[in-house]
Amino acid sequence: MKIDEIRGKTDSELAFELKNLTKECFDRRFKSGTDTSTETARLRNARRAVARIRTVLHERANHIRGQESR
Repeated sequence: MKIDEIRGKTDSELAFELKNLTKECFDRRFKSGTDTSTETARLRNARRAVARIRTVLHERANHIRGQESR
């Protein structure tokens, strides 16, 4: 997920995405111990997307970068 896509979403949409990605990270970490998956990069991408979403939500909450809560 690109940062421009994240900045274009509302806070409630971001909260929903954050919840789904956090669950996906947990599931992928759990499965990585028992299963040999070919999609190892998906966990890294999900973690980075979670970090991007949290950063944008933090910026909006603290009025950084001129972003307003949507």
